[in-house]
Amino acid sequence: MKSINPSTNLLICEYPEHSPEQVREIICSAEQDWQSWKNLDFSVRASLMRNLSALLLEKKEELADLITQEMGKISSEALTEIDKCSRICLYYAENTENLLKDELVTTRYKKSYTTFQPLGLILAVMPWNFPFWQVIRCMAPALMSGNGGILKHATNVSGCALELEKLFREAGFPKNIFRTLLVPNEGVAEIIAHKAIKAVTLTGSERAGSAVAQFSGKMLKKTILELGGSDPFIVLEDANIEKAVDAAIRSRMYNTGQACTAAKRFVIVEKVATEFLRKLKSGMEALIIGNPSQESTQVGPLARPDLLKNLDSQVKRSLEQGADLLLGGVALETRGNFYPPTILTNVTEDMPVFKEETFGPVSAVIVVKNEAEAIRVANASEYGLSCSLWTEDTERGERIAHQIESGSVYINCATSSVPQLPFGGIKRSGYGRELSAYGLKEFLNIRSICIDQDSL
Repeated sequence: MKSINPSTNLLICEYPEHSPEQVREIICSAEQDWQSWKNLDFSVRASLMRNLSALLLEKKEELADLITQEMGKISSEALTEIDKCSRICLYYAENTENLLKDELVTTRYKKSYTTFQPLGLILAVMPWNFPFWQVIRCMAPALMSGNGGILKHATNVSGCALELEKLFREAGFPKNIFRTLLVPNEGVAEIIAHKAIKAVTLTGSERAGSAVAQFSGKMLKKTILELGGSDPFIVLEDANIEKAVDAAIRSRMYNTGQACTAAKRFVIVEKVATEFLRKLKSGMEALIIGNPSQESTQVGPLARPDLLKNLDSQVKRSLEQGADLLLGGVALETRGNFYPPTILTNVTEDMPVFKEETFGPVSAVIVVKNEAEAIRVANASEYGLSCSLWTEDTERGERIAHQIESGSVYINCATSSVPQLPFGGIKRSGYGRELSAYGLKEFLNIRSICIDQDSL
């Protein structure tokens, strides 16, 4: 397993892979720890989760630096990622017991209720773009509800993966209740097949999601998939253009555009298109590209050379099909994986930058005549993760939101996620939910218990 700095493409460290025998030993050890973990009182697990929250803040600087070194996230955003991890640990420490209280139900029985039971070990197959947040987002609720965790992280962030295992132990969690496996992608099927693995959560590409879902289906094991996105950013004629442009730049450029929920297709009503594009270009041009470790940097490198190559191909193929280049469009001639902020206009629905997920700083602009066309274009995608919608008439915005095919809609704000609300997508963006009470219950046995005293 090689960790390579994407700013320089120089080797940081190599990590030995776990052998099949080691994988089986680790899973068995985790299953043994889970047998006692599942019976602990919520207050005990909550105390450990609070420890983890505090430890993340205590080590924030070094953890953020590790993120920057391994996948190129700019320093300020890496620090924000660790802060967010700390907050979600606190949220589930404080709310899990209440969210999982028995739910009384009135039926023909004398007494009946729903209760929640942990399943066992949950395998998390996680991506590199938010190497700490993606893991904590699924593992904080999983462990708080009494499950155990096995992590198969992206191979280019193996340092982050091992640090996560270390953090759980330092926070006081049982030694094996959360373990990291350093295995190639080809080794995932064998992990899923292990009888102690009860369910799988994956955040990643459609290809990876499809493969994991197919194999998990054979094993009759539940999956949650959070896959790609080609999120629309709709600007109507009555929008506040200044605020919309500011949010558009932040949403498209956050993490150098390497986010599933980043704004990717900008659907702009023609009445305000000229003003919006002028301000969008001006804002994008002013961004500082460079070393992600420097405080002044606003745009870092893409995480791997193959990602840069694929993004460049999507832009070139779209230009060949008739798109116009308003900004950027040519990879920087540096040793690192740097691609500039790019804006394509006159984009049509058959172009790669419309049909495919663009995982980098590329904005596809589609000008439409009116609200009805904006809704149609927004929904003309195989993806359905989230949507950002801009209008000064919030009642109009809510009405339109109900017509958008996505897991979430954000009116007059950029897409994001908070612990209190469910997160996930539809169509080729996956299925199932993370966060909130809905995500908490995805990996639990939801049981019905009935009592009929007359039959005794």
